[in-house]
Amino acid sequence: MAGGWSRDGAVQDQIDASVEDAINQARARLPKGESLTHCEECDAIIPQARREAIPGVRLCVKCQEVIDRENKASHLFNRRGSKDSQLR
Repeated sequence: MAGGWSRDGAVQDQIDASVEDAINQARARLPKGESLTHCEECDAIIPQARREAIPGVRLCVKCQEVIDRENKASHLFNRRGSKDSQLR
């Protein structure tokens, strides 16, 4: 595929790098260690089913949803794929 000023494969390299970044971010957010019985934010009981499904869980579902919403808002912009980053 012709890429103009870019070398062959540069577009695929950007896609691969974006995917790798997303995978690394997701892996970094996975809980580690032993699950807590109570949420470390609000002290609500974490159900046994949740502790078994997600080893190392530290937050109840409500607190986790709040954090996920906050993190999602900051990841809406793909810096590598933006037109501005390609022009620089």
